[in-house]
Amino acid sequence: MPLQIRAFDADHPSDLLDLEWHLPLEEWSDENLVALPRGISRHVVRFARAGDEVVAVKEVSEWAAVREYGLLRDLDRLSIPAVDPIAVVTGRVTDDGRPLEPALITRHLNGSLPYRSMFETTMRPGTVNRLLDALAVLLVRLHLVGFAWGDCSLSNTLFRRDAGAYAAYLVDAETGQIQPELTAGQRDYDIELARVNIAGELMDLEAGGSLHPSVDPVTFAEAICSRYNDLWDELTRESVYPADKRHYIDRRIRRLNDLGFDVAEMQIQRSPSGDTVTFLPKVVDAGHHQRQLLRLTGMDTEENQARSLLNDLDSWMTTQDDYAPGDPMGLGARPEVLAHRWVRQVFRPAVRLIPAELRRSMEPAQVYHELLEHRWYLSEAAGHDVGLDEAVADYLSDVLPHIPDPNALVPEPE
Repeated sequence: MPLQIRAFDADHPSDLLDLEWHLPLEEWSDENLVALPRGISRHVVRFARAGDEVVAVKEVSEWAAVREYGLLRDLDRLSIPAVDPIAVVTGRVTDDGRPLEPALITRHLNGSLPYRSMFETTMRPGTVNRLLDALAVLLVRLHLVGFAWGDCSLSNTLFRRDAGAYAAYLVDAETGQIQPELTAGQRDYDIELARVNIAGELMDLEAGGSLHPSVDPVTFAEAICSRYNDLWDELTRESVYPADKRHYIDRRIRRLNDLGFDVAEMQIQRSPSGDTVTFLPKVVDAGHHQRQLLRLTGMDTEENQARSLLNDLDSWMTTQDDYAPGDPMGLGARPEVLAHRWVRQVFRPAVRLIPAELRRSMEPAQVYHELLEHRWYLSEAAGHDVGLDEAVADYLSDVLPHIPDPNALVPEPE
C-alpha cells in the first residue's frame, strides 16, 4: 500500500509529505526534528517541523492511530482541552520495502510542558497542588461528557500557565472511550488509576531528587481523589432549599460560575408540602469566564486568564464617562463597545510594550495577567497605585528576563 496521509485539520497538509516517512521515527534527522521537552510515552514520539507548524509524531498501530484520532476529534467537538489531531499516516515502508508502523500526528500545544520538564529544579508543594487541581478539573470535565480516560496520569497530561494556576490538557487518548454517561464505578476506576499513577510519578521524582522534602508522594496522590470528589459533588449534587429561600438557587449558580462552570440546564421542583424546593444542575459546561470574555472582546484565553482580564475590564469600565450599567434609557455604551475600546486602548498597547523576543511563547493574555499581578505587588509596596506604565517598565527590567521559555530547545537524551 502506498504512503497515505489522512489529514483533516492541517493548514498545509502537503507540508507533511516532506517528513522522512521512509525512516523509523528514531532515525529521523535533526533537520526535521524540533528539540522540545517530551513526556514519558510507551511509544516513540518526536516533534517535527512541517512548514511553519510544529507537530508531534507518534508511531503506533493503524487501529490505535485511527481510534485515538477519532477520540481526539470527539473531545474537540465537546470543547474538552486536549491536543489537536492533524493526521494519520499509513503505508510507510523503508527504501528497501520493509513495513514501518503508522503514525498519529497532533499539533504541538504552544507554551505547554510535560510535568517532568517543569521541575528541573525541586518541585515545591504549592506547584504540586496547582498541578493536581488542574488535573482534577480536567478529569471532572472528561467525566461530565462521558469520557472514561482509562490512564489518567501526570505523564499523559500537558500543562499551560493559566494566570496564577495551570490548565491541564489531555495528550494521550489511546485508552479512552466515550459513552452517553459514566457510571459511578467507571468514574471511581479512573480516579483510582490516577491515584496510583500519580503516586508512582511523584516517587520517581523523589528518587531523582526533584521533589521537595515536604511532599509525600502517597499523601499528595491521594489528594487527587478528594479534589475530584469535592468538585464533582459541587457540580452535580441535588440541593434542597426552603421555599422562601429561592435566592439560594441563584447563589449556588454563582458559586458554580466562580468555579468556571455554566449551568446549561437545571431541574427545579417544589415538594408536595410546598415548603421546600429541590435544585439539580443537569448539564454543567466549563469555561464560564472564557465564554464571557470571548463574547465581549473576541479573545479566546484560558479560564483563569479570562477571569483576570474580566476583572480588569470591569474596573476600567467604571472609569469611562459613557459607562451606565443597568441604564433603563439605553444611553450608555453597550458593554461590547466598551470592551473593544479596552482591548484597543489598554490591553493591546500594554502587551505590545513587551518585545517579542522577551515575550517568547507566552500568550498575550498571560502576559497581560502577569503585568496586572506585577502592578498589584508594586502598588502594595508603594502604598498607592503605580499605574500600568510603571508596572510594565519594572516588569521588563526585573522580571521577564528571568522567566524561562517553556518552548526553549532542550538537548536530546543520550
